[in-house]
Amino acid sequence: MNAGNSPPLDVDRLYAARLYAARVRPYLATALFALHPVASRRVPTMAVDRHWRCYVSPAFVDRTPLEELAGVWVHEVSHLLRDHHGRGDRVARDRGLTGPGERLRINIAADCEINDDVFGDGLTMPAGAVRPESLGLDHGELMEDYLRQFGLGPRTQGLVWLDCGSGADGLDREWDLGPDGANGLSEQERDAIRFRVAEGITGHPGTVPGGWRRWAEEAFHPPQPWRDLLGAAVRSAAVMAGTGADYSYGRPSRRSHGVPGVILPSLRHRPPTVCVIVDTSGSVSDAELGSALLEVAAISRAVGGRRDLVSVLPCDATAQVVHALCRAQEIPLIGGGGTDLRTGFTRAQRMRPDVIVALTDGQTPWPSARPLAGTVVGLFPRSRGSWTENADRVPVTPPAWARVVTIGPR
Repeated sequence: MNAGNSPPLDVDRLYAARLYAARVRPYLATALFALHPVASRRVPTMAVDRHWRCYVSPAFVDRTPLEELAGVWVHEVSHLLRDHHGRGDRVARDRGLTGPGERLRINIAADCEINDDVFGDGLTMPAGAVRPESLGLDHGELMEDYLRQFGLGPRTQGLVWLDCGSGADGLDREWDLGPDGANGLSEQERDAIRFRVAEGITGHPGTVPGGWRRWAEEAFHPPQPWRDLLGAAVRSAAVMAGTGADYSYGRPSRRSHGVPGVILPSLRHRPPTVCVIVDTSGSVSDAELGSALLEVAAISRAVGGRRDLVSVLPCDATAQVVHALCRAQEIPLIGGGGTDLRTGFTRAQRMRPDVIVALTDGQTPWPSARPLAGTVVGLFPRSRGSWTENADRVPVTPPAWARVVTIGPR
């Protein structure tokens, strides 16, 4: 268990804290006991890598009360269960976040997502734990949301020591043993652990915080190939619509140093705004409406997790109320009548989005003219035998100007 010349680690104390954590958070027991501890003098407290190794400072174990140590176990395994390493990599790539300062911000934002509901009910909050209110932020938001709301400054200067490892922000550390090191878990093993934890949470929903319940619901619906295609189609449509990169004076170009007295703009990435039209007609099943909400969440991830850039418009024969995307599960999908998505397209175009996405079974007339926004159609599949013989209900193939993605089997 020791790495390099680390001093002896009090294994009994460390394992006692893990057992205590499993007793007060039984739905996380599978994940807690899957973590493999590695003693290390290079970590300030405890840290994890994406391969489910937990690097532990022996000095930290010696000086930390057992109940607080149990809370750190839960905190670190939460980073891995919530895929903060993968999400950190994506948000850094999509938003152009580079350097150790930006990775520290990602770690702080990930901690805010976890710590707003991880402590209490038997778990003592460790000294120095980051909470949303300490940064003037609201509870209940995701890492990606918190990251947009604060920068490094007076409120974060006391957190420069914070380092939960590559498992919290996606950036490899010098102490990581890497994918070929001992006692790492394979991707399949990690997915199996997440699924078992999600099963435990959904089996006892009344005793689990809301953040974990939402996570478990998403864990039961892992990414599907068509979601990758849908996300790629949204990004491609945004480029075709003329959005993406633009020049901004908000951050001067580094080339300004070569032109004394002149401030040059820098090229900045601008994520697209998206309006999602959801077909709520009677021909769309409840299961497909549930799937549509999952696709809305996938679309949000495709634009860098910016839920403020995604709006949802339920539509059957008439367009309903436009909803801002806070949590997809809370959007009322009202409808049940006939189908005419042309009204939805008309309403959507008034909002001037960069991309319009229509999630439908295809049994609708389509706009005669191509919208100014890039258009993607997520199509719930139908066999010919499932269509009504009435000519008015025979679906028209989506127009050639739309990018079409079939959303899984019926």
